[in-house]
Amino acid sequence: MANVETTITGGIAHVKLNRPEKLNGLTLPMLGELVAAAHHVRRNKGVRAVVISGEGRSFCAGLDFGEVMAKPVKIVPVFLPRPWRGTNTFQEACWAWRRVPVPVIVAVHGHCYGGGLQIALAGDYRYTTSDAQWSVLEGKWGLIPDMSGVQSLKELVGIDVAKKLTMTAEMLSGERAVELGLASEVADDPLAAAMDLAHELTQKSPDQLAAAKRLFNRSWNTSARTTFRRERAEQFVLLMAQNTAKARKAAFAKAGAKQAQLAEARAAKYSPRVLP
Repeated sequence: MANVETTITGGIAHVKLNRPEKLNGLTLPMLGELVAAAHHVRRNKGVRAVVISGEGRSFCAGLDFGEVMAKPVKIVPVFLPRPWRGTNTFQEACWAWRRVPVPVIVAVHGHCYGGGLQIALAGDYRYTTSDAQWSVLEGKWGLIPDMSGVQSLKELVGIDVAKKLTMTAEMLSGERAVELGLASEVADDPLAAAMDLAHELTQKSPDQLAAAKRLFNRSWNTSARTTFRRERAEQFVLLMAQNTAKARKAAFAKAGAKQAQLAEARAAKYSPRVLP
């Protein structure tokens, strides 16, 4: 039985960590499954949005050290980077979601520790319960985040906050994670909120979504001049795209319907005509 399950319905890929008896603790096979899931979703042009969640009481409690360290020799091939990607399997299990050209939304509840936190940070938007527990837990074991977490942290929080969280392994509530910028929004039911956003995004042009994600990911820390050049390049392609024309048509139709509703509402406020 796979510990990472992917179902695709209505253009939404739901990727579920499914090792609930171990709080979805990550094993080496699970890391490979996450990489395979991301690459599968990336190749599927029918996917319009991705939701990542965890089964059971937790999103993900991080690496299952007992399982992973039982056979240390197996870590070596997983730790070596693939030159064509620049990541090893640990890193690709998270960073691959950055390469997926559609929005990736993460639903966090329960524990979000270590490798689990790094998976969450690889998403484009993160919902969390207020009482979820977030931690860069590697510091507790004398380690550092090495599953792309340093790159994600430096994009999301100040350097002082990133250092403190990494050095102390401080436990944060979901609310505090939102305050610091690790999480995006508190929700009573993060999975339902993530699915609602995913459904909304499926109504948008997939070309626009891909361009927006690509542009922000590639330009967030570049110069203004480089960003302007990339903006022009992306926009030129979008202006010629068939999906952009469809989006305009849908927007005009919706605006027209709204205007008709407003006109009807205004007319209802007038008294009956008295002049012939």
